[in-house]
Amino acid sequence: MRYRNIQGTDLNVSCLCLGTADMGSNLKEEESFRLLDAFVDRGGNFIDTAHVYGDWVPGTKSLSEKLIGKWLKQGGKAKDVIVATKGAHPELGKREPRLSREDIVKDLDESLEFLGLERIDLYYLHRDDPSRPVSEILETLNEQVKKGKIRYFACSNWRVNRLDEAVKYAEEHGLQSFKANQILWNYAVSNHSPRSDSTIVAMDSESREYYKKTGIAVVAFTSQARGFFAKLEKEGPDGLKSWVRNTYYNEENLKRFERAKELAGELSTSISAIVLAYLTSQPFTTIPIVGCQNLNQLDDSMRASDLELTPEMLQFLENG
Repeated sequence: MRYRNIQGTDLNVSCLCLGTADMGSNLKEEESFRLLDAFVDRGGNFIDTAHVYGDWVPGTKSLSEKLIGKWLKQGGKAKDVIVATKGAHPELGKREPRLSREDIVKDLDESLEFLGLERIDLYYLHRDDPSRPVSEILETLNEQVKKGKIRYFACSNWRVNRLDEAVKYAEEHGLQSFKANQILWNYAVSNHSPRSDSTIVAMDSESREYYKKTGIAVVAFTSQARGFFAKLEKEGPDGLKSWVRNTYYNEENLKRFERAKELAGELSTSISAIVLAYLTSQPFTTIPIVGCQNLNQLDDSMRASDLELTPEMLQFLENG
């Protein structure tokens, strides 16, 4: 397992991050615990969740955080893992931003309670509110750092202009700033903008140059394009779910599929490992989140943990 340092911190995280969005809801406790244990046993130490994960189940709250809290307590794994969670997400089904001081502190305090932690290693703001000054947001987060509730903080789905504004404000005022941005990024080329949610931010060429220049870490969600390439290899186009097909099925991705399959053959690995290594081998710290439903999927993803692609291989994957 390779590890990467998140710039400006003492966090050395595994090059793959285990996503837990379905844990406690679509994935029940026994299978969730099995996946968490296996991830750590295979060298993984970076776990991603969010205060809103599981809220889609009527009458419940933060099912993922609560499950991870139970796992940490029962398994005694807290000292072995770096737990990241996200807060200040709009209420599900609504688009009104929730980035006031009260919203941030409320979600943070509840996350600490549900996870059973005194301090969160990396705390993300799940969405941005461009109408709210970065000064106010950073002052709130730095206050929580001083109180010992979080070690470092990051953002999710922030555009680089806002991220850069926050970085500059923090530098000018001697404050801690965002250490990473969690955004949508994978090897595939999308047919359209991310879903129908304008608050989701995807990687683009301008943003890649920014992260390369600054070294700010990127944590990539939907890192395997919802299994597009692996499904295409195993079952062909007919095996793709309709929305995955509508999002990723195009001539460019068919060419990328053939190149990834060719490289996988040369390196004696799986196409899933190539797709993930495309991200972990970038010239700036990039950590893909893997959302696994079973041990077979986890093991397939973990094949990327010791695979590092050369710049020439990355060029081949993108352009042939």
